[in-house]
Amino acid sequence: MGSHSKHTRIGLFLAVGILGTAIALGAYAGGLLHSIELSSVDTRFSVRGSTGTPKDVVVVAIDSQTFSGFGNKLQWPFPRRYHAKVIDRIAAGHPRAIAIDIQFTEPTDVADDNALIEAVAKAHHVVLAATEVDAQGHTNVFGGSSVVQEIGAHADSALFAPDSDGVIRHVANSVDGLTTFGIAAAAVAEGKPVPPARGGTHWIDFAGPPGTVTTYSYSNVYFGKVPPSAFRNKVVVIGPSAPSLQDIHATSASGSEPMSGAEIQANVIESALHGFPLRSAPGWLNVLLIILLGMLPVLSFRLRAVYTPVIAAVAGVLFAVGVQLAFDHGRVVVFTYPLLALALSAVGSIVVWYVLEAFERALTRDVFARFVPETVVDQVLKRTGGELRLGGEKVFGTVMFTDLRGFTTFSEGREADHVIGLLNRYLSSMSDAVLAHGGTLVTYTGDGMMAVFGAPLPQPDHADRALAAAREMLEVRLPAFNEWLLEEGYDYSFKMGVGLNSGDFMSGNVGSERRLEYTAIGDTINTASRIEGLTKGTPHALYLAGSTRESLTDPPDDLLHIDAMAIRGRAQTIEIWTLSSALILKENWESEVAKPSAPAAA
Repeated sequence: MGSHSKHTRIGLFLAVGILGTAIALGAYAGGLLHSIELSSVDTRFSVRGSTGTPKDVVVVAIDSQTFSGFGNKLQWPFPRRYHAKVIDRIAAGHPRAIAIDIQFTEPTDVADDNALIEAVAKAHHVVLAATEVDAQGHTNVFGGSSVVQEIGAHADSALFAPDSDGVIRHVANSVDGLTTFGIAAAAVAEGKPVPPARGGTHWIDFAGPPGTVTTYSYSNVYFGKVPPSAFRNKVVVIGPSAPSLQDIHATSASGSEPMSGAEIQANVIESALHGFPLRSAPGWLNVLLIILLGMLPVLSFRLRAVYTPVIAAVAGVLFAVGVQLAFDHGRVVVFTYPLLALALSAVGSIVVWYVLEAFERALTRDVFARFVPETVVDQVLKRTGGELRLGGEKVFGTVMFTDLRGFTTFSEGREADHVIGLLNRYLSSMSDAVLAHGGTLVTYTGDGMMAVFGAPLPQPDHADRALAAAREMLEVRLPAFNEWLLEEGYDYSFKMGVGLNSGDFMSGNVGSERRLEYTAIGDTINTASRIEGLTKGTPHALYLAGSTRESLTDPPDDLLHIDAMAIRGRAQTIEIWTLSSALILKENWESEVAKPSAPAAA
């Protein structure tokens, strides 16, 4: 490949890579694929599966079993003395904190309300759920923030901000000025604040699908069926999970099964206690990945087009595996935008490949169509992969040289356009004979030409084809040309000489990327030219070397052996053969030797 063509190819692939990368970076900056990116995080949770039962949190769920445990006699909301009794049983186990995800904003029965407040006061380390806050940042839990503070409890926001698709994946540091419920519970358990997230929200590192967190039925705790030791050193979340209570939500880890709000809060608390281990990768890393994958298909300019989708597919799979491994180790790496860059660049590279190949095939066809039959062009393109290359290969075939006798003399004194027209008609006819027998035109030598058989595609019967073409030239096409001359008023009859020789020679393209020529070189070529020259001054229009005679797969009956002749430039003589039909009549031979002057133009 020439430097000019190579630089053009590299430039096109670079342009495609840069364009694909730029589009992906723009999409990343504008968050155009944000929903798809979030869904990919859900898939990562699904692939990772459960990381095991959390050791620091448990859930006391108001589930369907709870209602049946009370004999289906209780209606929601339960009397607050029931909650007080459950809190007392949990507190007996000395938990690190109790997070109650139930709203206590409106007064009920005084005795019940007081029982609950007293239970919260005695338990210590209790966080209560709030959903409303006034302009001063106060809640109406237990009638107001002052009551909550007086009993040493905390009231914090139990609200989540789902993503645009309604799925809960993040938890904010605060909502409406209140610390969020799960983060507040973790802070109470730890005895110190939870460091805020840089972006204002944390990824919730769900331990697994619904049911992963250890869960006890509310009624079992109430009736003392769960030992207090089950809550020792745990953060206990009390909250509804029965579908009828409508506190179930879609999460990253829940798949098609929603997760109860209490278990979501438990996952938030577990994540907070461990410093929110699931974190987004830095922006610069995401940008770097987009650039790397976007520019990767550019490397395929050295390969074939078929390898571009293979490279893209392998890179995509490896990237997906890497993204999942990063996720398993606590890093959320951007996924869709690098793949977008990879896909755009890969598709663009494939398009460039096929455009370039189409152009090169058209160039190749144009070049080879001048030398070989149309039926051979497609075979040549298939063999070379559609690419026109400099260089050649060694082949064994038959070489033909032809010469039109006396044309120089005939041309003297005639109009140039008439001479060129006659020569073109003659060469066209003889060229058709070569192409009709599967030969390859190599070059025109004035009023003669050079052709090869058996190249660029191998032909077992190359010698037979060459001899058949020579016979057609001498017996059909030359007489037809001479007859046409007479019809056009030219009182002249041309003769020609043909030389055939078989052997090894080099054939291929020579020149530059901007101008190519197909040629053949070697001793076999030179000898064929000299064999044609031997026909001059003889009664024979055709000479073929013994090597051609030996290469014939079906020798004709009219082959005649002439003699062993010396060839200029060769130490040994060569056996020369001809066809009986190629014998020039004596009078014509004598006139050829005499070389008469050309008649006046008609």
